[in-house]
Amino acid sequence: ELLASYVPAGLVSLKWPNDPLLGGLKVSGILIESGARPGGGLWIAAGVGVNLSRKPIDSERPATALTTYRDAPPPKAIEAIEVLSAAFARWNDVWSRLGFPAIADAWTARAHGLGEPCVARLGTETVEGIAEGLDGDGALRLRLDDGRIRRITAGDVFFGGA
Repeated sequence: ELLASYVPAGLVSLKWPNDPLLGGLKVSGILIESGARPGGGLWIAAGVGVNLSRKPIDSERPATALTTYRDAPPPKAIEAIEVLSAAFARWNDVWSRLGFPAIADAWTARAHGLGEPCVARLGTETVEGIAEGLDGDGALRLRLDDGRIRRITAGDVFFGGA
């Protein structure tokens, strides 16, 4: 939603599990950490970085920046964080009221690579198949050549046979 506030929404997509793309290139990174609280319960921290004004020069994978797709200057960081914060609050409310299926549906509507060949690198194993969508817990479903479904819960995924 942050990106779609500044460029046409059709340029924005999501690559499983947590890469926002702009024009098919990575424009943002999201890192989630969680753990147990000493007194019980869980904690969670989310970190978000967005290439507002320029892309990284020495990125290991192709990347882009918001300014590549607009003539106007990039938003100031404080403006962007306000847009991001409001969107986060809206989606947190959706999750609270409707649960993960509503999040999964919205993610799928912007998903990059569904129905395409996908390579998942899982440490010492590489799995290839067709990306079909999300399972109820957010795992990526890959349809293997033999017709079985393989759930991918962590790993690097590449589309287009990369």
